Amino acid sequence: MNRRTLIRDALVVTPGEVLRTSVLIEGPKIAALDVPATVRADEEVRARGMVLLPGVIDPHVHFREPGLEHKEDLHSGSRAAAAGGVTTVLEMPNTRPPTTTVQLLHEKLARAAQKCLVNYGFFIAATPENLQELQKAKRTPGIKIFMGSSTGNLLVDDPKVLERIFAHTTLPIATHCEDEATIRRNRERLGPRLSVEDHSRVRDHEAALRSTQLALELAQRTQHRLHVLHVSTAQEVQLLAQHQGLVTAEVCPHHLFFNTRHYETLGTLVQVNPSIKTPQDNEALWRGLLQGHLQLVASDHAPHTWEEKQRPYPESPSGLPGVENLLPLLLDQVNRGRITLQQVALWTAEAPARVWDMVDKGRLAPGYDADLVLVDMNLSRQVRHENQYTRCGWTPWHGTTLQGWPVMTWVRGQKVFEKGRFDLRVRGAEVVFDHTRGGYWATQGGTSQAEG
Repeated sequence: MNRRTLIRDALVVTPGEVLRTSVLIEGPKIAALDVPATVRADEEVRARGMVLLPGVIDPHVHFREPGLEHKEDLHSGSRAAAAGGVTTVLEMPNTRPPTTTVQLLHEKLARAAQKCLVNYGFFIAATPENLQELQKAKRTPGIKIFMGSSTGNLLVDDPKVLERIFAHTTLPIATHCEDEATIRRNRERLGPRLSVEDHSRVRDHEAALRSTQLALELAQRTQHRLHVLHVSTAQEVQLLAQHQGLVTAEVCPHHLFFNTRHYETLGTLVQVNPSIKTPQDNEALWRGLLQGHLQLVASDHAPHTWEEKQRPYPESPSGLPGVENLLPLLLDQVNRGRITLQQVALWTAEAPARVWDMVDKGRLAPGYDADLVLVDMNLSRQVRHENQYTRCGWTPWHGTTLQGWPVMTWVRGQKVFEKGRFDLRVRGAEVVFDHTRGGYWATQGGTSQAEG
C-alpha cells in the first residue's frame, strides 16, 4: 500500500495558476489537487499561510565526490540541497578522477544511490580523446565541455576537436564558455602582481563573449542542442536572444547579485569562473531572465574550504557554495515585488526539467513525481556561515537577511527535511532522461510520462 500524504490549504503554484487548495501524494507521485475535505491520509500537513512549490531542480552543482570530499560529498551536498528546497541535482564531472568514461559515470550513480538524500544525475565530461565514450553514454543529462579552463584539467579549446564533438555525438551539450587565449593574453598584459580584483580583468567580457559566440556557431552549424552555462555578461544575453529554438542558457545567483564592487568587501569569496562583472551586467541578466532569453537559474554550487579561499590570489580557487540559498534568494525577490512565484517555479523546476529531458519532473501536477517544497513567505532569517549545511561551512551571503524560506521538503513523496531536521533514511532516485523529447523548446506541455 502506498503511503498517502495530504497537504491541506496551501497556496499551490501550478503551471497555469496559483490557487489555494490541497494536494494528495500517493507513494512517489502527486495523485490529485483540489482534494475533497473528506479525503484522509497517513499524514496530514496543515499548510494554511504557506506556499507549496515544485521542488527545485538545480542542474549545476559540484558535490566533489570522488576525490575532493574534504570540500563536499554526495551526502553533505544533498543534505544542503534538501534544506534549500532542492529535490533534484545534476552534478558536474570535474571530480578526481573526472567523469570521462561510461564506467566512471556508472560508479558515480552507484555512489549516489547509497548516499544522496535527493534525486540525482551526472554529466559526462568531454576531453580531446574520449569521443567514443561520449557516443556510448546513456544515463546522463548530457556532455559537459570546458571551453575555458576552470577547476580541474578538462579544457577542450581546439576548434577542430570541438567541432568533432558537436558533429559526432547526440547527447545535449553544456558549455563553460570562456576563451582560453583571451584569458592568457589578459593575464600576461596585467603582469605577475595580481589582486583578486584582477580576476574580472583576466576573465573579462571578451573572454566570455568570444567563447559563447564559438559555441553558438558550432551548435548552429551542426544543429546540435546546446545549453550555455552560467552566463555573466549583457553581450551574451543579447547574443542568446537571437538563438532560441536550439539553444538554452542559465544564470547563477552570484552573477545576478554580485559585481566587481563586492571584491572590496568579500574578496576571494566571490572569486568565480566566469568572473562576476559590472552592475550593468547584473541588470542585463535580470532582464534576460524576465524576457525569456535566459531560461533557468542554477546555483553552480562549487564549495571550497574556508582555508583554501583565504589563500592569496591567484592561488585561491574559484567557486562558491549556493545550493541551499538559491531558493531563498529568489523568494526574497518575490517579496520585494521583482518577480513572481510562478516565475520562480518556471526557472527552478519546469525549465531545467525540460532542458534536460527529465521524465515526470518539474511541475506540481497529477502524475508528476512528488518532489515538493513548502515555504513560509513571511519567515525572515539572516544567512550565517554557522548555519550552512554544506561541508565547507561558509557562504558569500553571510549577514544577508532574506524573507521566504523552505520549511518542509519532499523527495518522491518522502519527507526529507522539516524545520531544520532531516530524515537521513530517505534516498533520492536516479533521474530518468528521455532525450527523444527534444529539450526545452519542444516540451511546452511539460515532461510527464503521460504527456510523452
